[in-house]
Amino acid sequence: MKRFSYLVKGLVAVAIVVLFTQCANKADHQPQAAASAGTTVSGGDLKIAYVDIDSLLTKYNFCIDLNEAMVKKEENIRLTLNQKATQLKKDGEEFQRKYENNAFISPERAQQEYNRLEKAQADLQNLSNKLSNELATETAKNNLQLRDSINTFIQSYNKIHGYNLILSNTGFDNLLYADPSMDITNQIVDGLNARYSSSKK
Repeated sequence: MKRFSYLVKGLVAVAIVVLFTQCANKADHQPQAAASAGTTVSGGDLKIAYVDIDSLLTKYNFCIDLNEAMVKKEENIRLTLNQKATQLKKDGEEFQRKYENNAFISPERAQQEYNRLEKAQADLQNLSNKLSNELATETAKNNLQLRDSINTFIQSYNKIHGYNLILSNTGFDNLLYADPSMDITNQIVDGLNARYSSSKK
């Protein structure tokens, strides 16, 4: 899924253990979760749930908007670089034609034009490096912002639902099997999207 490639790379690093809470005095201190989400194991001693990160990233509107902005930015960078490269190629072909037909008024003039083309080539490479670095920096910033958004929400969510452990899962990287009743992805996505929608108003 190319559309999500930027942010998925950053979020896979978050793939294990979003939150731990203390296990002592569960009966007195933990609120009960909704019956449809999460499961209690070992006779009520440990309450565990998981979030499917792949699914979350495809449904979380903030993630979708960030990815769309990054795709547009990359397309604009490619357009700019391609236009400059096309112009440089034309200039190089024009130089070659003039040189082969002795059209330059002097060898100095030919050398001057050759030097200009070499500088333009170096400038284009420098621009490409600069724009790539800026894109990578912004991608890292977006990854951090997205991760913080998810972690902050899950901490708030867990104050109500009282899990001891909430895992994240990407494909089969962390969980080979989990009871579907432990999957709280949809609740997390709904909460994140509701919070994101209200922040945009």
